[in-house]
Amino acid sequence: MTTRRTFLRNSAIAAAGFTIAPVLQGAAKPIPASDKIKIGLIGCNGQGWSNLSAFLENPQTECVALCDIDDSVLQRRAADVQKIRGARPAGLYKDWRRVIDNKDVDLVIVGTPDHWHCIQMVAACEAGKDVYVEKPIGRTIEECNLMVKAAQKYKSIVQVGQWQRSDPHWQEAVNFVNSGNLGKIRLVRVFSYQGWCPSIPVLADEPVPAGVDYNMWLGPAPSRPFNRNRFHFTFRWFWDYAGGLMTDWGVHLLDYALFAMNVTAPKSIMAMGGKFGYPDDACETPDSLQTIYEFDGFNVLWDHAIGIDDGAYGRNHGLGFVGENGTLVVDRSGWEVIPEKVNGKIRMEAVGLKRGTGAGLKNHVKNHLECIASRNPKTNASIEIGAHIAKLSALGNIAYRTGKKLVWDGTRFTNDVEANDYLVPSYRDPWKLPTV
Repeated sequence: MTTRRTFLRNSAIAAAGFTIAPVLQGAAKPIPASDKIKIGLIGCNGQGWSNLSAFLENPQTECVALCDIDDSVLQRRAADVQKIRGARPAGLYKDWRRVIDNKDVDLVIVGTPDHWHCIQMVAACEAGKDVYVEKPIGRTIEECNLMVKAAQKYKSIVQVGQWQRSDPHWQEAVNFVNSGNLGKIRLVRVFSYQGWCPSIPVLADEPVPAGVDYNMWLGPAPSRPFNRNRFHFTFRWFWDYAGGLMTDWGVHLLDYALFAMNVTAPKSIMAMGGKFGYPDDACETPDSLQTIYEFDGFNVLWDHAIGIDDGAYGRNHGLGFVGENGTLVVDRSGWEVIPEKVNGKIRMEAVGLKRGTGAGLKNHVKNHLECIASRNPKTNASIEIGAHIAKLSALGNIAYRTGKKLVWDGTRFTNDVEANDYLVPSYRDPWKLPTV
């Protein structure tokens, strides 16, 4: 079915004689307001705002709605939009459902904490919106399944915020891995050591700050007293809302292990870790974790730590594809190949550092806009891609929390019935897991 936004966008492109790419680069002729992609942002703090800012660099976009449960954040971002585009958005909301109901909104950016992603993305798809959803797309296996079904059923063009998929040097690294030059790959070492990420001290509960709709912030999560540790950025370290560094950085980095090795689901998972660095701080998720994913013929090792930067290969994050002839190492700065030297003989030539562009998010947004214009669901980080990696990260956390080696058939654990309890979330009333 042709929607209003599809008709307007394609008509404008055809009438102007443009292909999609020149539209994205900015046409000399101003784009009429009726032809612009109108954006509503849910969750205006942090990455949500970074995403909107990247969209507003493109002339065919317009921000018409902002939503945040914190008045101070909402008003600050409204002023920021005015600085960029000369006018505040017409819709300023504290209830995200107002964004979904706004008939002017074509594209919804979901920039909320992880526990909200499923409900909000599915609702946006049902309302006929396209969606840019932050990673990880869901906290549980069932949430991921529902989000894929919703995007496919309602034909929404969805981009997941795994912007490394649009940074060229990552694709170059994958191409080299697939060339076979490394020889047989035995292990993919994936690591994230984040020294910038400190321990958070235990804080007392306190009254809800003025201007904050805390009940809406909690949404489907369990009811708890307000505590600043669980609010804004540091929500990442509590199981009610997220999955720690495994899901925060893991979805970016483990994604490329799956991509380069052309796999989606492991045969088994085991994990060991804990609060080794900061045993008495407020975080629930582990500050140190090693997870082994078993695939046919190779393993993927996830290794993370907060508060220290000493990861592998002299880097604080990245991947090492360990082959018989050499190891390809890639991180956000670029990629290189370190040759194997056995018995004094080098098995392949080294490849010096190939630096990245640093334009991943900008490219990611442009790719999404191209796909919206052409109605192509195969964005660089499609909902299917986002689901595979969100599930992999969730499986790692389940293995850690159960303390068991778990056998996975792609749908359920076959050797531990209790571990399957983690696959479907429990939502606080009145919120319900969507049906698609």
